[in-house]
Amino acid sequence: MTKILIVEDDEDIGNILSGELTKEGYETLRAYSGTEGRIMLKTDPDLILMDLMLPGMTGEELISHVTDGTPVIAVSAKSSTDDKLELFEKGCVDYITKPFEIKELKARVRVALNNSAKKRNTTLLTAGDIKMDTESMLVTVCDKPVRFTRTEYAILRILISGKGRVISKLQLLDLIESDTPDCIDEASLKVHISNIRKKIRNSGGNDIIEAVWGIGFKVNSD
Repeated sequence: MTKILIVEDDEDIGNILSGELTKEGYETLRAYSGTEGRIMLKTDPDLILMDLMLPGMTGEELISHVTDGTPVIAVSAKSSTDDKLELFEKGCVDYITKPFEIKELKARVRVALNNSAKKRNTTLLTAGDIKMDTESMLVTVCDKPVRFTRTEYAILRILISGKGRVISKLQLLDLIESDTPDCIDEASLKVHISNIRKKIRNSGGNDIIEAVWGIGFKVNSD
């Protein structure tokens, strides 16, 4: 489910945004200050809607901490051309002036998400300290390149692509079959996952692979 982070200190406006976007099928996350918004970036949202005049850290300051290409739409009472140009230069993909029509906001959200999906083209996967480029097959942990075997890479890619969803052992075995020449069963799958965890830890990263007893595995990047 597409996640939208709403950074808005006005509770009424935040409630309206959250309620209307939830109706559209989005998962909404809330932050009530710029400082809280910075912490919530760890949830890896697909889009950020944020006010500019925020307590703790301004919206302009918060944008500088969005470094993974996540699209940001500013929703603010500031309406001057200079304000908008400054935000675009800092990385905002769109700017909506308060008060706004909810239909227009929803349309702008859809456009930003569609453009972001096309831009990323699903070649970059991230989870916690791990970044995986599926085009170059380069994996970094804490920004350091880490070598994984073909089978380890396939397992890690599937788990990260699941975005926190539990992947059963049978699903994993079925999905990696076309990506690796190795003969894999449940016993060897556990060994491969153990090796992946060890390489992540040895590179300074947090162990984000969680075993779900009796079912399978998932990536927990919270």
